[in-house]
Amino acid sequence: MEDLYRDQIIDHYQNPRNHGTLEHPDISYEEDNPVCGDHIRIDLKVDNGIVTDARFAGHGCSISQASASMLTEDIIGKSLEVVRQIGKEHVLEMLGIPLGPVRMKCALLALKVLKAGAYGLQGWPGDEEEE
Repeated sequence: MEDLYRDQIIDHYQNPRNHGTLEHPDISYEEDNPVCGDHIRIDLKVDNGIVTDARFAGHGCSISQASASMLTEDIIGKSLEVVRQIGKEHVLEMLGIPLGPVRMKCALLALKVLKAGAYGLQGWPGDEEEE
C-alpha cells in the first residue's frame, strides 16, 4: 500500500496540480524551511468566504512539493473556516507514508503557509527576526 502512496507523491511532484501564482490573489503567503531549503508560496482567490482558486509556487523536495499540490487541490471549493481547521493528520493521511521528524517539517510546510494565509498572519508567531 505504501508503494501506491509513494507513486502518488512522485506523480504530484513531477506533475504538480495548481502550480504557479494567481494574478491579484485575495490571500498570498510564503515561507521557507531553513533546515532543508524548501520554499512554498500559496495564493488563494476567495469569494464569499469560499476558496475558488488556489495556486502554489516554490521549490524543494518531493514531499514538500507534493504536499502543496495535494493541499491546494483539496481546498478548492471549501470555506476559509474549513481550511483553517485542516490539521496535520489530514496532510499526513493524504501523503500516506510514515515520515521522520525532518521529513515531517517538509510535509507540513504547505499547511503552515496555508493556515498563516487563511488566518491573515503577517509572520509566523515566534519567527520574528531579532533586531
